[in-house]
Amino acid sequence: MATQLSRARSGEITPEMIQVAEDEGLSPQEIRDLVAEGLVVIPHNVHRDFRAVGVGKGLRTKVNANIGASSMRKLMEEELRKLDIAVRYGADAVMDLSVGGDLDEIRATIIGHSPVMIGTVPIYEVAARTKIDKLDPEFLFGVLEKQARQGVDFFTVHVGINKQTVQYVNDSDRVGGIVSRGGSLLAHYITTTGNENPMYEQFDRLLDICFEHDVTLSLGDGLRPGAIDDANDAPQISELMILGQLTRRARERGVQVMIEGPGHMRIDQIAATVEMEKTLCHGAPFYVLGPIVTDVAPGYDHITSAIGGAIAASHGVDFLCYVTPAEHLRLPDEDDVREGVVAARIAAHAGDLVKNVSGARAWDTLMSTARKNLDWEAMFQLAIDPFKARTYKKESEAGDAEVCTMCGDLCAVRLDNLRKLHIETDLSRKSTTN
Repeated sequence: MATQLSRARSGEITPEMIQVAEDEGLSPQEIRDLVAEGLVVIPHNVHRDFRAVGVGKGLRTKVNANIGASSMRKLMEEELRKLDIAVRYGADAVMDLSVGGDLDEIRATIIGHSPVMIGTVPIYEVAARTKIDKLDPEFLFGVLEKQARQGVDFFTVHVGINKQTVQYVNDSDRVGGIVSRGGSLLAHYITTTGNENPMYEQFDRLLDICFEHDVTLSLGDGLRPGAIDDANDAPQISELMILGQLTRRARERGVQVMIEGPGHMRIDQIAATVEMEKTLCHGAPFYVLGPIVTDVAPGYDHITSAIGGAIAASHGVDFLCYVTPAEHLRLPDEDDVREGVVAARIAAHAGDLVKNVSGARAWDTLMSTARKNLDWEAMFQLAIDPFKARTYKKESEAGDAEVCTMCGDLCAVRLDNLRKLHIETDLSRKSTTN
């Protein structure tokens, strides 16, 4: 078998690279070269057939949506509706984070139903099936192999959680402690058994599985800050340094790799964090949750994360994991998924305007032109959320009128258009007279 990375290094242009090039406005050769350097990844398991998406340098900032059944709510039909909503509103990837119900059936159904790449956190399944302090490494690697054969496109693996980094946490004065579910599971295993993290200890074995099935590794931020006070502390940075070392090993094996990032942090810390990741992890694509820029807005964390995501994307982050209004409160429902995806897409596009990603500025120009022309249909079609835009206008007192209810007959755009028409008419009349 071969991976997108190993094939790119041999000079091959794969069908997936061609698809990414078409969508990004770049040449297939440019995509191949970026993949070969590890600066772009194309998560696309060899067992799946869907239109490939690239993540990384020079490409449109991508958006992921998390779904999945919990131990307290195990409705498969509900999760499939969330998947459909996420895709409809523009998610480029979906992660199945299920920890309740028939996990194999849920995963297989989601993979079979999804037109976009699928990610998982394999340690979740392990913890759902066995007590974490009784973890058998053979069982863990069996789960990894099974999920790879099922068609999972990228794994989040918390390989930076080891005895050393857990000790950094123990010695720290963290406010939030460990907030990553996968990170806390592995830290608990290390603390209670005295054993090393099997995925860190047997990283080459993990790479062999990923190479066989071309599963992209998303090296998880198990020690990401879950409180503003914890941002860029010793545990977070020590884990990132380990992920940088493992990035090199993965690339040498021909396995695609991206890096996951924080988390909660102040606005003024975001740019330095992105630069640090790009430096320590050799330019690997950066995949962040948020960042959430304040701790005090439960119910509105799709907004706090969109603020952080826009800043992060403008400084070079490649992939945003959505955060929904339900974050910190409950399992998200279908409306939460829609709000989370739309907020993350707004943040991603705002960053793309700064990065001058191909087509980003043109999209805004088209919308501005449609607004100037009071072309409502074009505005609806160009909107990130066409349904909401169309519904707001249609359900207002203005209905299908040329203007909206904000200004009515005093619409500045309409008046300016009339002023311009008057000038043009006057000039035309003078020209005819002369």
